[in-house]
Amino acid sequence: MDASLLYELALTRVNSIGTVQAKLLVDFFGNAEEIFKASKKKLSAVEGIGEVRAQAIKNFTAFSEMEQEVNFCQKHQINILFLTNNRYPSRLLNCYDAPTVLYSMGNADLNSTKIVSIIGTRSNTEYGRHITETLVAGLKEHKVLVVSGMAFGIDAIAHKEALHQQLPTVGVLAHGLDSMYPSQHKQIAKDMLKNGGLLTEFPRFTKPDKHNFPRRNRIVAGIADATIVIETANKGGSMITAELAYNYNRDLFAVPGKLTDTKSNGCLQLLSQRKANIFLSPEQFLAEMNWGAKPILPKKPRELFVQLSNEEQQVIQILQSKESVSIDELYKSSGLSSSVVASALLSLELQSLILCLPGKMFKAL
Repeated sequence: MDASLLYELALTRVNSIGTVQAKLLVDFFGNAEEIFKASKKKLSAVEGIGEVRAQAIKNFTAFSEMEQEVNFCQKHQINILFLTNNRYPSRLLNCYDAPTVLYSMGNADLNSTKIVSIIGTRSNTEYGRHITETLVAGLKEHKVLVVSGMAFGIDAIAHKEALHQQLPTVGVLAHGLDSMYPSQHKQIAKDMLKNGGLLTEFPRFTKPDKHNFPRRNRIVAGIADATIVIETANKGGSMITAELAYNYNRDLFAVPGKLTDTKSNGCLQLLSQRKANIFLSPEQFLAEMNWGAKPILPKKPRELFVQLSNEEQQVIQILQSKESVSIDELYKSSGLSSSVVASALLSLELQSLILCLPGKMFKAL
């Protein structure tokens, strides 16, 4: 047995050491074993740790339980991915609260070049089903990894359609890999292991308690390049995931629906707050993500720049000076207010003079 695995799992079980503190310790000491071998004085000196947490690390003795966990994982072909493991999802490492350890089953590449999370209500409409199936089918030729949360409704539809389209798909769970919730999805889960897999930060015997789902949702949001919200009310798990994706600076898309449909209220709210881009079709989504679809070419010649407002000219000149520019750099370089910059960008994009790139980056065409 690899002794380092025991220390890696142990770090997730120390009282008062959460994911943020664990990441600080790993950044400082390099690996979990060195953390447990360090003196209390050296542990206390790490920013954010202090004497109480340092003592908790020195008091930890339940390594036999960690050995049982490792044996269980080896028996059931479960991979243990610590923060420093080269198979750990690199996108999650950019999240301040990245899970210290992930347990995975299956053959999915968690560092695939194109990953999208598809989320939505558990009680979807036929409209939501149609949009989800159309979306996933449209991703097939681009070999996109489809991620969702294994719940009823939109999650299950996304996973099933990915399997149908022979796309890899990963389900993120709010419990340990010794069980499946909901139990009705056991067969879907088995099928996913052949092309995709299952992922969780929770060890065996962890039940799908209510407070685990927001933690699950942050993985769904953080592991992907983009999150697409199909249908949701203005409160619930999908909105939590959407907010997390937005705060992680991931691309966020929402499907528009009827103003009178409560299952579209959340999507419309995200669109009205300009937190999400509108989703109109798989082709439009792929183009906005620069995932193989051809970007929209300029329809107006450069000579028409004289018709732009002063603010629009200022923004386009900044964009022309570099290959691409972030929204924050535009604010800083232009000296314009955020609302003025946003208005200028929208106008320039509608005129097909600029292109919006993933990560809130922009380039002149």
